[in-house]
Amino acid sequence: MAVALTMARMKLAVVRHSMSGRRAGFAAVGVLLGAAGAAGTVALAFTGAELLAAGYAVWLLGWLLGPIFTGGGDETVRPEFFTPLGLLPRRLAAGLLAAAFVGAGPALSLLALGGLVVLGAGRGAAAAAVALPAAVLQLALFVLLSKVVVALFGLVLRSRAGAIASGVLNALVLALLSQGGVVAVAYGEAGGLPPAVDAVLHALPSGWGVVAVESAAQGRWALSAGVLAGQVLLVALLLAAWAALLTRRVGVARTTAGGRGRMRAATASGAVLGRELRTWSRDPVRSHQLTFALAYGVFFAALPLLTGWEQMLPWSGPVFVLMAAMLSANVYGVDGTALWLLLLTPGGDDVRGRQLAWLLFVTPAALALTVGFTVLVGGPWPLLLAVLSALLGGCAGLVPLVSVYALVPGVDPHRRSGNPLRLTEDEGSATGMMYVMMLLGLLPAVPAAVAAVLYGWAGVPVGLATGLLCWWGLGALAARGLRARPRTAAHDAHRAPRPGHVPAGGLR
Repeated sequence: MAVALTMARMKLAVVRHSMSGRRAGFAAVGVLLGAAGAAGTVALAFTGAELLAAGYAVWLLGWLLGPIFTGGGDETVRPEFFTPLGLLPRRLAAGLLAAAFVGAGPALSLLALGGLVVLGAGRGAAAAAVALPAAVLQLALFVLLSKVVVALFGLVLRSRAGAIASGVLNALVLALLSQGGVVAVAYGEAGGLPPAVDAVLHALPSGWGVVAVESAAQGRWALSAGVLAGQVLLVALLLAAWAALLTRRVGVARTTAGGRGRMRAATASGAVLGRELRTWSRDPVRSHQLTFALAYGVFFAALPLLTGWEQMLPWSGPVFVLMAAMLSANVYGVDGTALWLLLLTPGGDDVRGRQLAWLLFVTPAALALTVGFTVLVGGPWPLLLAVLSALLGGCAGLVPLVSVYALVPGVDPHRRSGNPLRLTEDEGSATGMMYVMMLLGLLPAVPAAVAAVLYGWAGVPVGLATGLLCWWGLGALAARGLRARPRTAAHDAHRAPRPGHVPAGGLR
C-alpha cells in the first residue's frame, strides 16, 4: 500500500508541476471534450441498456487505441524509474496501477460510468447499489486493459510482422470510429442494433457493468453477483499479466534489417535516398505507420458499403496519401539527436532524398488503390487523378517543410526500448502537428478539384502542375529552413528529453 500511495503522489506532483503553458492549454481542451463525451454517455442511460453498452464499448476502444496513437499513453510514472529499487513485479504493477488512476482520463471515465448508476436508479434501489461497485471495477478494467494492450503492442512492434499486423488492426478500429456516421445510418436503417451486435456489446468487458445492473433489476442475483466476481477475477488476471509484461519492457531496440546489401550512390541525394529507404523498411515503427495509413485508407473508403454506397472506394488512395503525410509530419524530429550530423552539413540534398523516398513508398500503393477501385466503380477519373496528383506532390513538399519549421524533438530511436510507441516526449505537440498537416495537405488539392469539377480532364494537368510546384517549392523552402536556422533546429533536437526525464522543479 505504501508503494502505491507513493507512486500516486509522485504522479500527482509531476502532473501539478507540468501543467503550464501550451501543455495546459491542450489539457484543458482535452478535458472539455472528454467531459462532453462523458455527459453524452450518461445521457445514453436514459435511452436504455442497449446504447449504453455501445457507448462503453467506444470508451473501451478509446482506452485501447488512444495510447497507441499518442505515443504509448500516459507514462508520467514509468517502470524504469524504479528499476534500482528491485521491487517485485506484482508490487510494481500495483503501484503503477494506483498512479494510473490519477489524472483527467480516469476521472472522466468514472464520470461516464455514472451512466450505470443512472441506469440502475431507473430500475430500483437494488440495481443502483450494484451499479456502484460495477462502475469502479469497470474503470479498473479500462485502465488495466489499456496497460496490457500497450505493453503487448510494444513487444509486437519489435518485429516487422507484428508491426504490420497491428497496423492493420488499429486502422480498422480507427476507421470504424471515423465513419461513425455511416454506422449510425446503418443502425437507423436496421431499426436498432442487430441482436448479434447487441450480444457482443454485452459480452465485452465494457458491457459487464450493464449486464450486472440489468440482472439485479430483474432479480437474477446469482448472475449479477457472478458478473461482479468476473470483473474482480479479470482485474486480478490483467494485473498479473501486466506485472509479467513489465519485466520484458526494458530491452534493446531492434531493427528488422533483412539483408545487409552495400549502399552505392553517385550523388548526395542518392545517398540520402538509400539511407531513407532502408530506414523506412527496417524501422518497425515506420513499417507500422505505413501499414496503418494504407489499411486506414482502404477501411475508411470501404465502410460506406454498409449503406450500399460504393463511390467512396476510389478515394482510398487520396486518404492513404493524406494519412501517410500526417504520420510523417515530424520526419526530422524522429531522428532524435542524430539531427546534429545533418545540421553540420546543411544543404538541399537531404530534403530531396527524403522527399523521393517518401514518394517511392507512397505513390505505387496510392495509384494502385485509386486506379483499381476507379475501374471497379466506373469513375470519376478526372477528379480522382487530379486530386491524387496534387496530394502526392503537395504532401511530399509539406512533410519536410512542416517538420523543419515545427520540429518536435523526438526520442532517439535506440532509446525507445521501454516503449517503442513513444517517438517524442511532447505528445501534444506531435498530435497537433498531425492535424495541422491534415489541413495543410488538403490545400494543394483544392485548385485541382475545382478545375476537375468545372472542366473535367483539364483538372488533371492542374493537379500535376500543383503537385510538381509544391514538391519543388516547399522542398526548397524546407532546405532553406535547414540552412537558415541550424542553431534553432539543433537546439530543438538537443533538448529532446530522454525517457525517464523528470520535469524541472522536482517532486514535492
